Amino acid sequence: MDDKPELALNAAHSKLIISQKSFMDDNFERQLLYDLFQAYYDARKHKRSTINALKFEIDYETKLFKLYEELKNESYKIGPSICFISFKPVKREVFAADFRDRIAHHLIYNYISPVFEKLFINDAYNCRIGKGTSYGIKRLDHFIRSCSENYKKDCYILKLDIKGYFMAIDKRVLYKKIEKTLLSFPQKRESSIFDRDFILRLVKRVIFNDPTKNCRIKGKKENWQGLPKSKSLFCAGENKGLPIGNLTSQLFANIYLNDFDHFIKHKLSCKYYGRYVDDIVIVHRDKQYIKSLIPAIRKYLKNNLSIELHPKKIYLQHFSKGASFLGSVIKPYRIYIKNRVKGNFYKKIIFWNNLFRHCEESQQRSNLFLASVNSYLGMLKQFNTYNLRKVICEKGLGGGA
Repeated sequence: MDDKPELALNAAHSKLIISQKSFMDDNFERQLLYDLFQAYYDARKHKRSTINALKFEIDYETKLFKLYEELKNESYKIGPSICFISFKPVKREVFAADFRDRIAHHLIYNYISPVFEKLFINDAYNCRIGKGTSYGIKRLDHFIRSCSENYKKDCYILKLDIKGYFMAIDKRVLYKKIEKTLLSFPQKRESSIFDRDFILRLVKRVIFNDPTKNCRIKGKKENWQGLPKSKSLFCAGENKGLPIGNLTSQLFANIYLNDFDHFIKHKLSCKYYGRYVDDIVIVHRDKQYIKSLIPAIRKYLKNNLSIELHPKKIYLQHFSKGASFLGSVIKPYRIYIKNRVKGNFYKKIIFWNNLFRHCEESQQRSNLFLASVNSYLGMLKQFNTYNLRKVICEKGLGGGA
């Protein structure tokens, strides 16, 4: 007799748990649909005129609902990528994901980026709102000024690079880092339901996908000649490497080195430290001390991340000789743009001038031209380039290039 109330209470409690779970599931499904549409709008920014984006835009609501069902039912499969060699700014292998998969990448980014943003140090510059190359260049300039007390005292700049970084990333280590962080994070975010299991399943599918087994090669095979094996995903080992070209790869690259960033800042006590992807820079007054950091950094990267420093890209020099960083040369009281960047700008202007000479002008071409030129001019405006911009505007844009 005494057991009946307890059994009834347990049964009621079980029903309550089930109903709460059902309520959470319903809420998340509604939220997922909203987030998926937002990811679509994010994915098509600056890509709306591409063939894949235009194809998807035809009856896009039906396609998004289908993608939603696949994600919800765990039947989502990653489509084929297009693989090609990009020659600017440097030669590299790129995998362009199908537009449908780009939406899934943006969905992942929108879910987990706010979580990891709270964990990143201020001086990790890539793939972050309000950061980027210009911010990184200004920060290094600030480091040099502050460490040298406005160029009055000696200080030295150590530049390091990780060998074949994207291709060397261990997918298992990366996934464990993401899993550990998300499992320690509350199920609710500020504005939406945060289903960790769903996100982890999607993240796992993207991380462990091998695009080399499902891709279409664009361009000539000769384009791969001269590309080091350490920079090709086709030569990466099992469970190694992320494709360059995906939004998620940029975020994952930051996550992979986040613990390393904290190791440099807090364990090695490097006040003046910054990183853009795998380009590492440290500024310090003591030349011998900064040299002693190299073995410690090399050991940490090998033991914890299974990656290594590029032996031919270790530079240590006095600040007065200038520091080359992110397409710029930083010298006392001035910052110059590198010749490679200037050359690319001139080539872009020549391309557009020739196009307008031989093709009929259209509003779309004019918009693309203005976007391209304004992007370069906006970047150049950050540095000591007044005369350069004047020459380009007077001669290059006038058709003299």
